[in-house]
Amino acid sequence: MRTRPQIRRRTVLVAPASDERKATKALASTADEVVLDLEDAVAPPAKHDARVTMHRMLSTLSTDRTVSVRINGLATNWAHDDLDACASLGSRLRSIIVPKAETAEQLEEVSASLAATDIGVQALIETPAGIENVTRIARSTPRLEALILGYADLGATLGRSERAGPAMWLSHQDIVLTAARVAGIHAIDGPYLGISDDPLFRQWAQWSSDIGFDGKWVIHPNQIGSAETIFTPSADAVAHAHSVLRAMAEAEARGAGAAQLDGRMLDEAIAVSARRVLTRIGGTP
Repeated sequence: MRTRPQIRRRTVLVAPASDERKATKALASTADEVVLDLEDAVAPPAKHDARVTMHRMLSTLSTDRTVSVRINGLATNWAHDDLDACASLGSRLRSIIVPKAETAEQLEEVSASLAATDIGVQALIETPAGIENVTRIARSTPRLEALILGYADLGATLGRSERAGPAMWLSHQDIVLTAARVAGIHAIDGPYLGISDDPLFRQWAQWSSDIGFDGKWVIHPNQIGSAETIFTPSADAVAHAHSVLRAMAEAEARGAGAAQLDGRMLDEAIAVSARRVLTRIGGTP
């Protein structure tokens, strides 16, 4: 179980570090977390300038947003410089996202490079090897805060149709979600690649929320509102969770062997569900 203090990640807005206008707009948004991307959103000739722009912005701008950076893959020529630049930011940076994470050793390597900082790590699971090794990845380092399921690269490698809806990904979603829950870290759903807040985006977000994910990556600010609503428990759900836990506490105080609420027997499984509802308004998974 992780001991790093957690945040809410209902909405994680990704912006290219190479585009200062978009990055500035993202940092001014209401997303729970902003990810400045040095990897897929940046063309190879622009990698150096993107890194410089990211470092300058985070060194000088004042923002209330939680900020993380997706570095380039560890096998690339850019990863070492990305890690050095991120480590030098210290407390201005929440975490580093490792793309195409496939082994626990990769996460341990990144963690070692951050030894002099309190920067966390997130693992982007987007290859078959990452899926196969995700349980070990989830337990790799105390710095690990989240597993993110990425569909584009994984789907391309598997040969899965771009038309595949969320239900066709259930087996992979459950693997990532279960590994995250065992490790006590966040499980975050990767992006829907459209930029609109349309019915298909909301379908994906609702599906991943219903099966237990803590939040979702979004690639446009206009998707933040819907995702935030979908991943935030309703007032009725919060009130019910408090009632469940109160009824169980009262039964324990009386020495009763069982608790009831509205004619329904309560047990520890129901209490676990109630606690998770409350963590989704407070941040810790």
